[in-house]
Amino acid sequence: MRRDRPNTSVLLLTLLVAGCASEPAAPTKQADKILSGEQMLRDSQGIAQLGSRWQEGKQMVERGQVIQREGQIKIDEGRNLVEEGQKIMRESEEGYKNIKQ
Repeated sequence: MRRDRPNTSVLLLTLLVAGCASEPAAPTKQADKILSGEQMLRDSQGIAQLGSRWQEGKQMVERGQVIQREGQIKIDEGRNLVEEGQKIMRESEEGYKNIKQ
């Protein structure tokens, strides 16, 4: 029986050394998968909000550009009216001066 004990001791020592040298087992991360799914959902909702905000900004820019174009057209119309009116006023004043002489 003494022969079995040294073999058993050697076997146990070998298993102990092999167990210490091996990499530890990776813990299961089922909880992480749920958290990462929740994180993906939060991230996607945040991205969707940014997309909506960007779209809102783009629409504002487009509306502003339309208003600016319409405003520029009004300004041009106003200048033309002022120029035409001033021309008529000058012609009338010259006509009046010619009549007075």
